[in-house]
Amino acid sequence: MEKTLIEIGAGKGLGNAVARKFAENGYKIVLLARSEAHLKEYQEEFGKKGYDVDIYPVDVENQDQLKETLDKIKAQYSDIDTVHYNVGVTLPDSECEINEKVMAKRYQTDVIGAYQVIQAFANDEFAQKKGNILITGGGLAMYPMTAYLPLSMDKAALRAMVIAEHNEWQEKGLYIGTVTVTNTIGYTEGYEPDTIAGKFWELFMKREDAEIVY
Repeated sequence: MEKTLIEIGAGKGLGNAVARKFAENGYKIVLLARSEAHLKEYQEEFGKKGYDVDIYPVDVENQDQLKETLDKIKAQYSDIDTVHYNVGVTLPDSECEINEKVMAKRYQTDVIGAYQVIQAFANDEFAQKKGNILITGGGLAMYPMTAYLPLSMDKAALRAMVIAEHNEWQEKGLYIGTVTVTNTIGYTEGYEPDTIAGKFWELFMKREDAEIVY
């Protein structure tokens, strides 16, 4: 029976690397990102490798749009096995003015979007299917920096949410876990997108701990 991965936050870095890892292991892939043009490029790239990929443009900053898209996907695909939330604003604070409005907007993207995904899939039906919800975490949750203050706060909140939800659902059969990435993906040796994707696959295969810190 075919299984489906929902990749929220597709992109040429980690998002597509995780999607490729699952596609290599026989999964149908559903890619979500803001840019429909980019999604079509990714769909073509995956298609050339023989992977079955559908695409859905969505902006996770828009709560209603994200909910509508998740509802549509749940109705269309009965074989969803794994959902990966890989969205976050990683810009240094020096690149824009940080104020309460920016902080709230970042929190929606970094945390509330993930919360909406968990709320959409964390249920008894998905637990009975041994479903998986994977979240991309960050080392700033444990080692905060003033140069990345919103992201530090958001990754800490995200990590707390994953651990709490993991403890709630683990015995019921639903797995929720995070890879806490402690360095910049794609810019540091050992932190290549495919390497981190391998850590997500390890998390997925073991289905034990709430977190891998890498």
